[in-house]
Amino acid sequence: MTIFLKNKHTLKFNEFKFRCCIGKNGLTRAKKEGDKKTPKGTFEIGQLFFRKGRVKIPKTKLKCIILKKDFGWCDDLDDKKNYNKLVSRKVIKKSEKLFRNDYKYDLLIPIKYNTPKTILGKGSAIFLHLTKNYKPTAGCIAISKKDFLILLRLVKKKTKITIG
Repeated sequence: MTIFLKNKHTLKFNEFKFRCCIGKNGLTRAKKEGDKKTPKGTFEIGQLFFRKGRVKIPKTKLKCIILKKDFGWCDDLDDKKNYNKLVSRKVIKKSEKLFRNDYKYDLLIPIKYNTPKTILGKGSAIFLHLTKNYKPTAGCIAISKKDFLILLRLVKKKTKITIG
């Protein structure tokens, strides 16, 4: 079962179509850290991270992880060991903050791009996350909370996402 990015405004899974937004600078096969592009390809998806207190444990077959205040995703080009991985912000300061003040990461699934053999500078922190206004992202794919909750009921651990 595969989630398809049909075009830059539509995510499709089986007969379901979800409005979405992607990276500000479109799609690419040559992703680079900070280019604001969404990587093309077929990728596995990770577990679900969710913000307890803002979201109830969603109904899904994915493993669910409660977001903690110190969770980050390493985007440090000088950190070969941790680049493009979940880290503690207490230990790794140069990282994308996952426990945000806004709503965008209240529900979040890492797209397994640039893994497991991570290449420094090829891009990190590519997620499926929330949006309310469908403004372009920094490279992620974003959908509404209502659609995210529907998608969570449909996906499984082996589900992949095809972008482009």
